[in-house]
Amino acid sequence: MTSLRQRRTTLAGSITGAVIVALDGTVLTVAQPTLQRTLHASFAQVQWTSTGYLIAVAGLLVFAGRLGDRYGHQRLFALGILGFGAASAGIGLAPGIGWVIGLRVVQGVFGALLQPATLGMLRAAYPPDQLGMPIALRTSAIGLSAAAGPIVGGALVAQLSWRAVFFLNVAPALLAGLLALAVRLPKPPAPAPAPSLPGRHAVPPTAPPSGLDLPGAFLLCLTLGTLVHTLVTLPESGWTPVTASGALLVAAGCAAFVRHERRTASPLVPPGVLGSRPVGAGLAVLVSASAAMFGALFVGTYFLQDVLELDPFQCGLRVLPLAAMMVLAAPASAVVQRRYGPRRTTTTAMALLAAGILTLSQLDRTATPLAIGTGFFLLGAGFGAVMVTATSVIVRHASVDHAGVAGGLQQTAMNVGPTLGVALATMLLTLTSTMGVALLALSVLAVAGALVALALPSSHSANPAPPAAGYPQEAASRNA
Repeated sequence: MTSLRQRRTTLAGSITGAVIVALDGTVLTVAQPTLQRTLHASFAQVQWTSTGYLIAVAGLLVFAGRLGDRYGHQRLFALGILGFGAASAGIGLAPGIGWVIGLRVVQGVFGALLQPATLGMLRAAYPPDQLGMPIALRTSAIGLSAAAGPIVGGALVAQLSWRAVFFLNVAPALLAGLLALAVRLPKPPAPAPAPSLPGRHAVPPTAPPSGLDLPGAFLLCLTLGTLVHTLVTLPESGWTPVTASGALLVAAGCAAFVRHERRTASPLVPPGVLGSRPVGAGLAVLVSASAAMFGALFVGTYFLQDVLELDPFQCGLRVLPLAAMMVLAAPASAVVQRRYGPRRTTTTAMALLAAGILTLSQLDRTATPLAIGTGFFLLGAGFGAVMVTATSVIVRHASVDHAGVAGGLQQTAMNVGPTLGVALATMLLTLTSTMGVALLALSVLAVAGALVALALPSSHSANPAPPAAGYPQEAASRNA
């Protein structure tokens, strides 16, 4: 049985890993202008410090989750977090922009290894009916890091240099890696042999396929990497032969991946995971919510800086209610979800998200801080709750031996969704030159996510996955 000390250590490692990744992205945004000037880089080269990382992460998350299911989430987490920290140190010492871009891709590879493991470890350490609050605490920590990132990054860049923001990751990454190596979670029990009938021998258990499905991993990596690259470049270049070819390659890669997964004996994504209605609905809700929220945040930041002509610090103060409500809404939603179920909780949260976007769409040059804060307040409340409820459903309804794949799919949704939302918002702003149209489209996307949320379970205990190893009787008694 997993002890209380092991669970707390696992939770601390999971939160630390998630915070390091979230903080890295926010502080990089602040450091990029100084980095460009110091290394005499072009704007396109600086953009590739983010794009290269995104492509590496998005393409490898699911395969990394599969590796965690096979070799252990603690091992993958330790390898990922230590490699992430080492790559951060390398970027801090990089002599030129080419080194920065290359090491950011390497950092993305290690980031892909650690992110699904942060959820896989929680699924292995906690019974299914106790996952809500650990995931909520993880989500609150991510929201807190999002709020602190620009402040910490700005202070480090101003007082030291852009290199300091990367050295910031090294010590916490080392500590989290050591924590992961110190914890030993129980392994899933071996399948019991089927009872023998009179006159017959016992039927040996059928072992699940153990292959890694490298062709499927390659197809998915190619498809998701091309998708992210196309979404990132589309707003700037528009529909060119390159972006059109990228869209066609994404469609062809998706079709080839689905065809391959149906025929292979060891699919990368087991049918029981993606074929599960709650898991599929949870993933769709996360894509919709993250696209709507990050698209609205992009438009809102554009409004604050270009229309109201606020400086970055003033802009950060106006957006602060979003991060604050993410921190507060996450644990609150875990409690609400247990009482009212994932379906009603998520649907209400998506409605709050849509209301926040619509509130922002009504702003103009006469907007008061209260009106602006109200819009971001609703965004944070809705998105923080959706993060917890949808993620809990995805992880809870995946068995322990597929927790890594489920975590990889969840993280993929959380990487593709924001990229999609920003690309959609940018294109609409370019075509219409009006903030209201872009935000209206994003609110429609949030409403669509609310409709998808109706497919989530109506109660917290509806059809959970088999309990994790180490506490089968305990979890079964709770779910009886």
